[in-house]
Amino acid sequence: MGTAIRKGESPLLGKVLSASSVIIAGGGIVSHAAPALTAIGPIRSRLFPRLSGRSDSKAVALTFDDGPDIKSTALFLDKLDKYEWKATFFMLGSMAEKNPALTREVQSRGHEVAVHGYLHRNLLWRSPNATRDDIQRACETLSEITGAAPRFYRPPYGVLNIQALLTARRMSLTPVLWTAWGRDWRAKATPDSVIRDLSQGLHPGGTLLLHDSDCTSASGAYVSALGALDLLSDKLKGLSISVERLCDHFPD
Repeated sequence: MGTAIRKGESPLLGKVLSASSVIIAGGGIVSHAAPALTAIGPIRSRLFPRLSGRSDSKAVALTFDDGPDIKSTALFLDKLDKYEWKATFFMLGSMAEKNPALTREVQSRGHEVAVHGYLHRNLLWRSPNATRDDIQRACETLSEITGAAPRFYRPPYGVLNIQALLTARRMSLTPVLWTAWGRDWRAKATPDSVIRDLSQGLHPGGTLLLHDSDCTSASGAYVSALGALDLLSDKLKGLSISVERLCDHFPD
């Protein structure tokens, strides 16, 4: 498997593929799943800082997964407007297909639309063909709805496989996970717990993960993330850190 990088493409894909190739000699299933090791935070942070969402920016990138959701995403958009923040929304193609007007509203209000797959399935258990078809379908769905090709890709649960990397390369998508997450999908999550879990990522150049939908989480879990945005504003203001989209976080 070659790891040459096309002109203008992030070196991240080649780096992850090169690291995975060490394991490929072990056989099909192992090699297919090898990139899933990057789902482990300490490994990802140490070996693949860009995949972790780390950049030289003086801001943090704020990202949301699993929407757009008719019952909750608009609430997040209003809160983001309140603080004059722009964020990146990693959308499920199936959710965008159900809510095309809301998908376009996210974009029209200045936020970035990115790919989270078509269905929320762990790629560790998906075949190469199913992985390819899922990413391609999501990318095509979002492109058709918004009229713009997404730039970034985040797999469900942060779990990559070889086919996901190859498909991302073919579709000019850059995988980005996160520096810190709020664990806001839990039934017991609160705005305070979300902020505590995000605390390790509250530094310039980090990427924060929250959810604007509870479609794959505990019912009503999005409320903890929504409430945490007020606390996040106070924290970041005290640290003199601004908020930006991933396309601003990684301008090249």
